[in-house]
Amino acid sequence: MAMSVTISAATDDDVEQILKLQYLCFQPEAERHGDYGIEPLVQTLDQLRAELDAGYVVVARLGAEVIGSVRATVEPDTTARISMLCVHPRMHRHGLGSRLLTRIEEHVRTERAATRYRLSTGHADEVGLRLYRRNGYTPVDTVASAGGRATLVTLEKEASATAFTTSA
Repeated sequence: MAMSVTISAATDDDVEQILKLQYLCFQPEAERHGDYGIEPLVQTLDQLRAELDAGYVVVARLGAEVIGSVRATVEPDTTARISMLCVHPRMHRHGLGSRLLTRIEEHVRTERAATRYRLSTGHADEVGLRLYRRNGYTPVDTVASAGGRATLVTLEKEASATAFTTSA
């Protein structure tokens, strides 16, 4: 019998697996921009634990293995900052990115009163940009990354907006 993927809130027991997954998933982004000092690749376990305490982290599991993750915090202006969406490469094209995004949006809207969602991705992340657009996000800004080697695209969506799916 095949195992099914479950999506739930992360716990402190998931932190090491999340960090390893994040490191694996963000390697291509770092390579594209020639910058291996990007946050997902230099974050420590203690920093991730602090994020888990301060915000909300969702994981996708296949059995006991964490195969996807996403995080969010809600700012005082009720904008949810969504970050670090990642899915294990062997699980791409199964809809997990959209499922994780939907779950975190639902949580911050209903439990944390978010009225808008905001996230950023590299301008060359065609897969990510397509995923976010399919889920109702629109680009609102572009800025140079902290290291200056990449351009980040910021996308937003109103919490009341309904996500839609189109063929990729």
